[in-house]
Amino acid sequence: MKPEEIDASAVRDADVLVVRTRTRVDAALLTGSRVQLVCTATIGFDHLDTAWLNAQGIRWTACPGCNAQAVCDYIEEVLCETMDNGQWTMDNSPLTIGVVGVGHVGSLVARMAERRGLHVLLNDPPRGIGKSLDEIAETCDIITFHVPLTKSRQPSAISDQAYPTYHLCNEAFLSKTKPHALIINAARGGVVDEEALLRSGRPFVLDTWEGEPQLNPSVLAAAQRASMHIAGYSLEGKLNATRICLDEIEETFHLSPSTFNIQHSTFTRGDSAPGWLERITKQLQANPQLFECLRKQYVLR
Repeated sequence: MKPEEIDASAVRDADVLVVRTRTRVDAALLTGSRVQLVCTATIGFDHLDTAWLNAQGIRWTACPGCNAQAVCDYIEEVLCETMDNGQWTMDNSPLTIGVVGVGHVGSLVARMAERRGLHVLLNDPPRGIGKSLDEIAETCDIITFHVPLTKSRQPSAISDQAYPTYHLCNEAFLSKTKPHALIINAARGGVVDEEALLRSGRPFVLDTWEGEPQLNPSVLAAAQRASMHIAGYSLEGKLNATRICLDEIEETFHLSPSTFNIQHSTFTRGDSAPGWLERITKQLQANPQLFECLRKQYVLR
C-alpha cells in the first residue's frame, strides 16, 4: 500500500501496521482501529507519536541498525567524490572528521574513516563519548551528523535524558567551524538549520532535508552533493528491516519462528559504480519537484 493510501479507514481492521517514514502514526490514524502493533521499517521513529501509542497500550518498534552499513557506505562515497583529487590529507597531514552521534551508524562511519586514514573525533553526550560540540566545530575538516531528531529532553533508549538535536547544526555552531569544513547530514532534516548553513558559505552534502519532499531551491542548488533521503537504501538494509519487523510480529502474536519467508530474488541491485552520487545530485537538482518520485524509483544499491 502506498503511504498516501494509509488512512484511518485503511487500518481500521488491521492488527499490525508496518510503515516507513512517510506515514504519520498517531491518534488521527489509529483511533477506533484494532491495531495492536506498529512496526516502522526504519531507524528513526519521529513519525510515530510514541507517547500516544504507549498511553494506548499499542506496542511499537523501530529497526535500529538495519541500514547502518548502507549509510556508512553513502558517507564513504561522499568523501570519495568530494575530497580534492581523492586526497584525504591537507598539508601532508590527515584530515580530521567529526562524527556527531556514535550509535549504529556513527560507529561504522568512525571505523571507516580510520581505515581511510582520517583523524577521527567523536561527539555523543548521551553515551558520554568524545569531544564537546564546540571542539568538533573548531577542529574538524569534515563534520557528519548521525543523531535522531529530538526537539526537547525526553526519555531515551540510551539515556535517561535525550539531548535535543533539532538545529544542532545552527548558526552558532557553524560560526565556529573552519571556512572549508564540509558539513554532511544523512540523519534527519531538522538536525541542520539549512538557512544558517547556506548563509555560512560552508560546503555541504545533504541526504535529508527540512520540509522534505519540498526542498529549499537555494539550498539544493548550493549543495556539493544532494540526494533524496536514500542514504540508507540498500538491498541489505531493506532485508534487515523486513526481518526485524517480521520477528516482532512473530513474538507479539506468538507465531512460530520463521512463519514468514523473505524472498531475496525479488530484489535487484542498483548502480554502485563510482560517481553514482554525482549522477543522483544532477538528477535531483534538475528535477527537485520529483523528489518523492525519484525516491520511490531509486533502485537499491
